[in-house]
Amino acid sequence: MDSETRRAWSWHKQGLDGSLAGSSAADVYSRAGWARSIGGANPYLTLFARAGIRREQADAEAAALRIHELPTARGCTYVLGQDDFAWALSLGRGPAEAVVKVLDRLGVERSEVQELENKTLAVLQEAAAKGEGPLDPKELKDRLGDAVRSLGEEGKKKGASTTLPTVLGLLQADGRIRRVPVNGRLDQQRYAYTAWGLPPAAESPEQARARLMENYLAWTGGATLKQTQWFTAFTVAQSKAALAAAGAVESDAVDPDGLWMLPADASAAADFKTPGEEQIQLLAGSDALFLLRRNASDHVAEEDRELAIGKEKLALTADLPDHPIVDRGRIIGLWQYDPARERIANWLFHAPTAAVTRRIAEVEAFIREDLGDFRSFSLDSPASRQKRIDALDAAAGA
Repeated sequence: MDSETRRAWSWHKQGLDGSLAGSSAADVYSRAGWARSIGGANPYLTLFARAGIRREQADAEAAALRIHELPTARGCTYVLGQDDFAWALSLGRGPAEAVVKVLDRLGVERSEVQELENKTLAVLQEAAAKGEGPLDPKELKDRLGDAVRSLGEEGKKKGASTTLPTVLGLLQADGRIRRVPVNGRLDQQRYAYTAWGLPPAAESPEQARARLMENYLAWTGGATLKQTQWFTAFTVAQSKAALAAAGAVESDAVDPDGLWMLPADASAAADFKTPGEEQIQLLAGSDALFLLRRNASDHVAEEDRELAIGKEKLALTADLPDHPIVDRGRIIGLWQYDPARERIANWLFHAPTAAVTRRIAEVEAFIREDLGDFRSFSLDSPASRQKRIDALDAAAGA
């Protein structure tokens, strides 16, 4: 494949070519990849770009637990579909346990942690039985009283001001509780907690790793060993075992240097052709198209590789400085949302076509009507974003 076809292949595997139109939110996340959340709006735009799903439908699926935000690979939180809850959650148990070691160094014995786990779960189960609904951390702390220990200034330095957050993480990693967004939205990070009781995963740790690897290769259409390790945080031995269990093969169907691929994809890629018509999407910088392999620079065409906004050339950046405007896998511009003027500020590398102009207007209306703003992450704000908006306007000559 040439670079244009490689980009279009990834685009196709991500369902950005219209192949996921009409899908549910759960199906989109299962087939295109879990959506990184971090308190930003990426989970919503992931759905809108691939299946035209509006926020009301996404929030309804979240309320019905057909989709949910959970800690999984690398201990990071993603929004995923219900078929993946148990086995994906099992992958996040290790990082949750690692935090316990921090408490141990602060003089908190495991028996104390276990006792607080039991008391916290009992409080949440009692609240659920009484129909009180989820409890936020302050309510939990008030009800648990002296069972929650303050860890002082030393604890704050290590990111553990009290013992409660670690216990909540452990209970969530086991599926015994879940956290609920206080306003039902996926683009914020204020949570309350409720008892859950998710059945444990049927898969062994080895089987869960193999399942993640199989999904990952299906989402990406092929990846290097290093890229699989970045996403999964598996060791080399675990990665090779998972690749073997997933039936992956090394193939040069997409990249002459070879990628690990599922056999069906290696076969399909050999006959893949880049679509002739434009397929324009505005995506988040953390969209799975780029995040899964952390290869945004591969999506910049050769003729645009010297372009820069600020000091760093687009072809040299692992993470995009702004959200991308994309056509069949090729980044053709950058954007940010300006809530003060209810518009998308954008810099297009070349003169816009009618399709580009139309899609910018459609996404602008979606953000204005459904989201109100488009945050990249929890601490993103219109004020912190203003320099980026000004830089885009300057680059565009606005």
